[in-house]
Amino acid sequence: MASRKKARNSYRVFRLQSWESFLGLITNPPYSNWAFRGERDERWPLQSSLSRYLRNFGVAPPAWPEQESRILRIFKRKAHQFITKPPELDDDFQWLALMQHHGAPTRLIDFTWSPYVAAFFALERTLADGVVWAMNPARIDSSHAPHRTRMDPRPKGNFARYFLKGSHRFIWMGEPHTMNRRLIAQSGTFAVPGVLNVPIEEMLQDADQENILAKIVLKNAVREMGMRELYRMNITYATLFPDLDGLAKSLGYELEFHWAYNPRTMERYHS
Repeated sequence: MASRKKARNSYRVFRLQSWESFLGLITNPPYSNWAFRGERDERWPLQSSLSRYLRNFGVAPPAWPEQESRILRIFKRKAHQFITKPPELDDDFQWLALMQHHGAPTRLIDFTWSPYVAAFFALERTLADGVVWAMNPARIDSSHAPHRTRMDPRPKGNFARYFLKGSHRFIWMGEPHTMNRRLIAQSGTFAVPGVLNVPIEEMLQDADQENILAKIVLKNAVREMGMRELYRMNITYATLFPDLDGLAKSLGYELEFHWAYNPRTMERYHS
């Protein structure tokens, strides 16, 4: 296991070559109580799907608040055709969680309290080096302590007041009052950034990043052992997405796995 510090007040970066190194890191303090996010490419910045979409397709930054508000409004107006119990009309955070659940670009960034779930998302479809981001929710809370309650996106009007305007550089972490099946299955939580134009790692530049954020790079050599162990722990798309879509997507890894032999080498396991 190797680690390095990029600069004073910067977050730590770990580059791990083995599954055992990952287990040793995440099962001990300080990271044993942090929240985690897995990405299949360590080069990707820590930002929301909404930020990536707006940047990638050239939407002018001055239009971002109105366009974000627009897709939220459209979803609220049309989703009732597909769901029997929609959220309260003014519960924006609940609506955003529902949008996220069904694949819409939102500013919510998925995290999980399980480092194993995060490792699954980092490893399952990667052909490169995956990454598990770790963030300390206690320090996120304390760094914004005077504003956390006031800027909670769950109360009526707060999302529009503190987030849509994009004028406050802060991060709120938490879950909606009502959690859907996927969020429960994934031990999920959300990071909600106050601005869209700056990745979280840059947003925290002036903070004590070493105690707030860490980047755990899982080299591609970790994947074979890591995925096998996660499969043995019953962490698959079928369990993390408990519906027919999740079951179908889980069949990808079934092509790589067999109890009797190694499908890559055709070598049989000894009994």
